[in-house]
This record gives sequence, structure tokens and C-alpha cells, in this order.
Amino acid sequence: MLNSEIVTEAEMTAVQIPGGNVVVLPAASRIYITQMLGNSITAATDIGMVRISRDQAAAAGVLPADSAETQQSEGDMDLTLEQRVWQVLSDIYDPEIPVDIVNLGLVYSVEVIPQQEGTNCVHVRMTLTAPGCGMGPHLMAEAEANIAALPGVGEVQVEFVWDPPWNQEMMSEEARMQLGML
Repeated sequence: MLNSEIVTEAEMTAVQIPGGNVVVLPAASRIYITQMLGNSITAATDIGMVRISRDQAAAAGVLPADSAETQQSEGDMDLTLEQRVWQVLSDIYDPEIPVDIVNLGLVYSVEVIPQQEGTNCVHVRMTLTAPGCGMGPHLMAEAEANIAALPGVGEVQVEFVWDPPWNQEMMSEEARMQLGML
């Protein structure tokens, strides 16, 4: 499936890279999957590069229907809520770079704030590789949705910050190795 041409069985919504515009790919669109990481797929199409959610890809017959489901392992429940938040954030990948946003150094902090009703507010401070990145709102929405789906979360606040400005030194050693920078 990866690095092969696929013809979609139904129309699907995608996001153009890097502009961030939402587009609808009609049924019988030819796509060439270049990256399948986390809950999203990066593909080349006749209109350029796009990011497709696994749900949309499954609905359009690009992936088997059960591949859109994310499963939480039993060991995950032994983690604190903050650790589970970091875990779901590490499942969000930059659409152009095969590295997750945590290892890219885009997530600056995660704060879990207990609320009176027994749930928690999760506040995340993050940045982008460049302030004008059109994918920013989509990465933010994916982070919000993934965190909101965690048990015990009542409210999610994802804040983009530009200070300190992101630079390549913020990437983890693992990310730099993966990108051939070490």
C-alpha cells in the first residue's frame, strides 16, 4: 500500500499540504501514499500533496475499515493522564516530515488541571516549524480531538506560542537520527 498507486472507491475529504485548504477528492481519484504514520496519511494526488485521516481513507476504500480504529493497550491505563496526553501527541505526525510533533520539539508543555466536576482541563503549549504554516490549524484540531478522547478529560486548550521560536536543536536525538542529521 505504501509507495503504490491506489484508486479511491468513494469521495473523501483531505487537506492540501502545505496550504491547509480542505479539498474533496472525488471517487476514482488516484492517490500515491507516501507516508502512513499515526492517524493520518500523506499522499500525492493530481492536485498535489494532501493529508488524509485514516477514517476518511477507510471510508473511501483506501484502507480496510478496521485500520481506522485506534486501540488503547491495557498498560496505557497505568500511565498518568499527563503521560497519556504526551502519548497521543506523539501519534500526530508532521505531514511533510516523517517525525511526530513531540520528537520534532513542537510541544513545549502539557499541564493537567483538575476541575471541580471530577474531570481535568488539559492545557498544551506548542509551536510550529514556521509561523505561517497552513497545517497549523489542522495539527491543533488533531491534538485537541485526540486529547479530548482520553478518559478523564473535560476540557482541552491547545495554545500556539512563538517564544521561544522553534529551531532544529529542539528536535530529539531520535528525530535527528531519523532525518539523517546526526
